[in-house]
Amino acid sequence: MSITVNGVEISDAAIYAEMQYHPAPSQEMAEYSAKLALVARELMLQEAARLDITEADEEERLSALIEREVQTPEPEEDHCQRFFAANRPRFRTGDLFEVSHILCAALPDDSAARTAAHTRATGAITQLDRGEAFAALAAQISDCPSKEVGGSLGQIGLAQTVPEFEQAMIAMQEGETSAQPVESRFGFHVIHLHKKVEGRPLEYHQVRDQIASYLRDSVRHQAMSQYLSLLIGRANIQGLELLGADSPLVQ
Repeated sequence: MSITVNGVEISDAAIYAEMQYHPAPSQEMAEYSAKLALVARELMLQEAARLDITEADEEERLSALIEREVQTPEPEEDHCQRFFAANRPRFRTGDLFEVSHILCAALPDDSAARTAAHTRATGAITQLDRGEAFAALAAQISDCPSKEVGGSLGQIGLAQTVPEFEQAMIAMQEGETSAQPVESRFGFHVIHLHKKVEGRPLEYHQVRDQIASYLRDSVRHQAMSQYLSLLIGRANIQGLELLGADSPLVQ
């Protein structure tokens, strides 16, 4: 069944084209999100026409409509300060890890190479347990360019490595070497954590603009949802079941 918004049809081709902008766990969810977005867009374009907003470009018409009809007040200072006080643990610099590794590389789909790489990494751990210097062994056998500096990756933060490497690194103590090879899409890693530098708390003045932006966006999202609910309430929408007041018409 086709979707119409006040008699204007939204084509299947438009829906499928829109789906690329709505990643979701399933095709059905992506399709539904795309339909919602297109319905919201059509509602706003029709409202812009009703209000004689006549900019040539559709995006300009939408922006002009939102600026005129959706009020987004600036967050007050005391609101920003209360948010900061209630969320202090969120506002800190990230942890840093001084770490080295030995990489035994293998392509993800090459089972023979993966087995050989795991064996090499296990052998490296045995050599380290027997007293071999980590930097010397990395320089000798690692497949990572960091071998030129003894396997050192310097100081890295979170989200700078593949998830498997990061999870293993976080769980380690200073001075510890991974007891088992850590597998990732690159192969198998032997990790040595030299030092962990804990993040430090940030002061209000350092994050005030970030907080204000977050609160402003939250208010804007709520105001847009309310505005679209108003448009929906007086529209004739066929072919799409809206799943309730919290349907994600605004992304």
